[in-house]
Amino acid sequence: MSEKILEVKNLSINFKTDNGILKAVRDVSFDLERGETLCIVGESGSGKSVTSKAIMGILANNAIIEGGTIIYRGENLLEVSEDEFYKIRGHKIGMIFQDPLSSLNPIVRIGKQITEATLINSDKLKLMYNDLISDDLIAYKNVLAHRDIRINNEKKILQTYLDEDHTKEEKKARKAEFKAFEKKEKADAEAKAAPLKAKLEKTKAEAKKKVAEYKAKVQSEHKAELEKLTEKLKNAKPEEIDAIKAEITKCNEDCVNKLKITKAEAKRRAIEIMKEVGIPDPEKRFRQYPFEFSGGMRQRIVIAIALTEAPEILICDEPTTALDVTIQAQILELIKKIQKERNLTCIFITHDLGVVANMADRVAVMYAGKIVEYGKADEIFFDPKHPYTWALLSSIPDVDSKERLEAIPGTPPNMIYPPKGDAFAARSRYAMEIDYELQPPYFKVSDTHYAATWLLHEDAPKVEMPSIVKERIKNALNSEEGGQA
Repeated sequence: MSEKILEVKNLSINFKTDNGILKAVRDVSFDLERGETLCIVGESGSGKSVTSKAIMGILANNAIIEGGTIIYRGENLLEVSEDEFYKIRGHKIGMIFQDPLSSLNPIVRIGKQITEATLINSDKLKLMYNDLISDDLIAYKNVLAHRDIRINNEKKILQTYLDEDHTKEEKKARKAEFKAFEKKEKADAEAKAAPLKAKLEKTKAEAKKKVAEYKAKVQSEHKAELEKLTEKLKNAKPEEIDAIKAEITKCNEDCVNKLKITKAEAKRRAIEIMKEVGIPDPEKRFRQYPFEFSGGMRQRIVIAIALTEAPEILICDEPTTALDVTIQAQILELIKKIQKERNLTCIFITHDLGVVANMADRVAVMYAGKIVEYGKADEIFFDPKHPYTWALLSSIPDVDSKERLEAIPGTPPNMIYPPKGDAFAARSRYAMEIDYELQPPYFKVSDTHYAATWLLHEDAPKVEMPSIVKERIKNALNSEEGGQA
């Protein structure tokens, strides 16, 4: 059985806007296994990027976490402190954004941007100290963070309530409820935090002692080795002097490298990663600026930056949107290659099902903040069940299909006023009366394939998928059989 590395359960995220509360993500659930690629597909505004930003802990200040959990390594990322997220973001979970030009600083050399994260964390003694106190510090800070998150979410909900049309008495009562809630949350957090803080102070003292002992040991060993080499140099023959001097230089470098990452070491690592992502002549490119690179090469730089801290999960937020078709294919192949070499787990976000046909292990189709169909890639491409998935497949250009491409009519709903039933009903030619009244539950197609559409209900009329989708599936299957032959 594969290791489950990330699990999102019933995630709901709203945004407070001037026009009201926008329901951006509604009851989204999925999981990730080590080494697999999950592709989240949907139109702009479907909630794909909001979901990924919640995983990274970079939601906007007006976001309200209505409910749900994001479990990573046994912890809920929605309740961890910024101190812990600092250790996760970039280090454990990396992200590639869709526009490489806006992701890079145009007046800073590429080399400096790649090595920045490495040099920020260059003090190995500080890293050692932080690792030693990490568990106790995180336990303490998470209690405080959990308190602050709950209070801030409740405060945003209160403000929305106060902006609405309620009587003075109702608003006063609601304010009193919030005050009582806030007081209880602070008292509960203080009771939990007090013993954790005492334990943390003890751990800090022990950690300082261990770090001091390690530093003294390194310096002592370096001093002994240096004395030995100095003595050897005094008695050396003329032809041996250069070799011994080189040994002394290496001895000094080894000592420094045990205590911190030098700029030279950071540059060496950066050049290795630049080679890994396919940037030619990296030693020369290291000193160039972003405007000296093509769009495809800039995206390779962004990928290199994401890989510097060796994350185990990589979120790719439409990384090929700003690139032409041939460069898109190269970047997709590069991501596949790196994923295989590093055993990376990927979340690939896109609006184009065609882009991910050869990338995905599983696919989640999102519409209006909900996952409407979820399954293995073959199930979504060869046995789609939701009308929205049919519509996406019908709109992909295909050299083999003779039928005219079908545009999806209408526009996505305004999620400040979410529809009562199935959000796609107003745009679907297959909508039934119940679609306008009730949200469909998930119907099980197989153990790994689910779709939220009333068309799968036992009492629903039998509906055939569009002929253009059937033809594309037939062409794809024939192509696979031809390739195997």
